[in-house]
Amino acid sequence: MALRTGALTVLTLGLYRFWMKTRLRRWYWSAIRPGGHPLEYVGDPWEKLLGFLVAVVILAFYIGLVNLVLMFLSFSLFQGNAAAYALSLLGVVPLWFYAQYRARRYILARTRWRGLRFGLEPGAWGYAGRALWHWLLTLLSLGLLWPRMTFWLEKYKADRTFFGDERMVQEGRWTMLLPALRWIVLALVLGLCATASLYSGLPLGAPLMVGALVAGLYGLVYYRVETLRRLTEHKRLGGARLTFDPSAFRVMVITGLGYLVTVVLVSVPLALLGAALLGVQALALIDELELGEAATLLTGLPDAALIALSVALYFSIFLLWGAFRQVFVTLPILRHYALHLGVAEPQGLSAVRQRPRDEAHQAEGFAEALDVGASL
Repeated sequence: MALRTGALTVLTLGLYRFWMKTRLRRWYWSAIRPGGHPLEYVGDPWEKLLGFLVAVVILAFYIGLVNLVLMFLSFSLFQGNAAAYALSLLGVVPLWFYAQYRARRYILARTRWRGLRFGLEPGAWGYAGRALWHWLLTLLSLGLLWPRMTFWLEKYKADRTFFGDERMVQEGRWTMLLPALRWIVLALVLGLCATASLYSGLPLGAPLMVGALVAGLYGLVYYRVETLRRLTEHKRLGGARLTFDPSAFRVMVITGLGYLVTVVLVSVPLALLGAALLGVQALALIDELELGEAATLLTGLPDAALIALSVALYFSIFLLWGAFRQVFVTLPILRHYALHLGVAEPQGLSAVRQRPRDEAHQAEGFAEALDVGASL
């Protein structure tokens, strides 16, 4: 399905991607069954398309107007455009967080479980402001307050999430996420020891550096999985709770092997693309050198066909990359998460009633336009 919908997306120059994402989500959602009941995704690709078009118009006006003002001020005050480009980039950052929240709101609004809708209260600009503040604190603390940012941003979203008419509550404290940094701290310690060994001339510098790199890579995966586990297990919905016990090592193995297999499989059409391009260039060179009758025979080959083949192979790389990544990375990771996700005391949800439909105007338009927060 990923290959077929990806091919249609390529053939329609990206227009079909809204339908592709909808079909993939419906397939994934139906395969995830907390408490034995499958999720249901009821999103409409036309909503995504129209929301994307509206977002593009708004962003074009906003970015164009802001850039015009910043460029005028930059040339007036600093006699150059460097300040304008820097401030323009910073001006997009709040929109990035805004788009993330809006995308989550739309996905929840179009997700059902046991026939009841999920929902997320409006609050995208509030989330953007808090995200900017927490990121600033995290950067000023050299990453020490990273768990604090993770907890409070997730709490902001979780406390505004509904299942039916029941509000979710994110319990716990941000300090419970500190143990998730253990491998990253180990990587930093090994890195400092490796640097000291290299400067002192000891032979342990290279092995320690390799160990720091491995610990750092695993630490990033471990932090993501461990914080997800702790935050999930501290969510409460009425009288029900979630249970979640994934393996960070398993996720890392799936990710590493999955991308390795994807790269190997995609390298075949990449090699063919290189050969086709070299062939076109060689024929053009022979034609320029006018090497005689043999050259006439070779240059008689349909160059347009070779170019078309090269273009087709070029797009096939992106097509195969997306399809193989779905098969070897996204699907196994989601399967692993789903198999380790459960609902404790589901009888506590027996009193939950349906909530009104959230129209979620613009759908995921801003996330699609900015290419953030609109993945599966």
